[in-house]
Amino acid sequence: MKDWKPTANAKALRLRAELYALFRRFFAERGVLEVETPVLSAAGNTDPNIESFSLRFDGPKAAGEPLRWLRTSPEFPLKRLVAAGIGDCYELGRVFRNGEAGKRHNPEFTMLEWYRVGWDHQKLMDEVAELLKLALALAGRRATVRDTSFRQLYQDKFGFDPMEASEADLRSPLGVYDIDPKGLTRDDWLDLLMTHLIQPSIPANRILLVYDYPVSQCALAKIRPGTPPVAERFEAYLGPLEMANGYHELTDPAEQRARFETDLARRRARNAAAPALDERLLAALPKLPACAGVALGVDRLMMALLGTDKIGDVMAFPFDRA
Repeated sequence: MKDWKPTANAKALRLRAELYALFRRFFAERGVLEVETPVLSAAGNTDPNIESFSLRFDGPKAAGEPLRWLRTSPEFPLKRLVAAGIGDCYELGRVFRNGEAGKRHNPEFTMLEWYRVGWDHQKLMDEVAELLKLALALAGRRATVRDTSFRQLYQDKFGFDPMEASEADLRSPLGVYDIDPKGLTRDDWLDLLMTHLIQPSIPANRILLVYDYPVSQCALAKIRPGTPPVAERFEAYLGPLEMANGYHELTDPAEQRARFETDLARRRARNAAAPALDERLLAALPKLPACAGVALGVDRLMMALLGTDKIGDVMAFPFDRA
């Protein structure tokens, strides 16, 4: 067997160690507590676009639900900690997503997620940019920062309002690609415009912060009334790579339950697994203070720092060598 060696070189492995040390200094200086939460949960991620790994516990029945899900993010238990009064906190650890394997994806990867009490998504995205600039400095690089609303970004790039444009207008710029439109929704076309046309055009030395998304893409974010209403969510890009996704967090358990149920209905329509709802999270939400949270893909950041488009270049042993 010849594939026993790591795919990342010593430079990449040392940079990863320096990056982790940077994260811990950054949050220690700001009074943000490092915590650990479970990797296995009785509840899974209901997001229709994310698949979870599951396994079965064979121990005593009194220990709890035997069907367990490997976390796709530490989001739910972190929010429970914030609701319990722990304050600002973060976790750096491994997460797992089934079916996500390829040049830029690995089924297990590293995520940095943190929560700031009393903050909104606008303030948190500025902190994300600050952390990204410090990370770039480790590699001797610098970047400029641009922030824009989702609506303005699409208007500037394509000349139409993404909140109101027809589906035909959304599809038009993608005509150069051979895309099968069967089953694609309006949000799918918006995502394809981002991945195929916007992201590739972002300069490598640019941090792009995009905020205030369509309400149909609210996920776990608050919705701000207006014309049109928007989801108080942001995404951060470093060059063409998506780095982070953050929310001004929803604290309404009834609204969150309704969103979970909508997710599960979509999953059942696709004959996908329907994980149990996280009832503990729903029970904690009434106690969750106003806060903002964000998840940052550490391996993506490593790829950007080293200027590679292969995730294997930044991991000691990717999935095919694990």
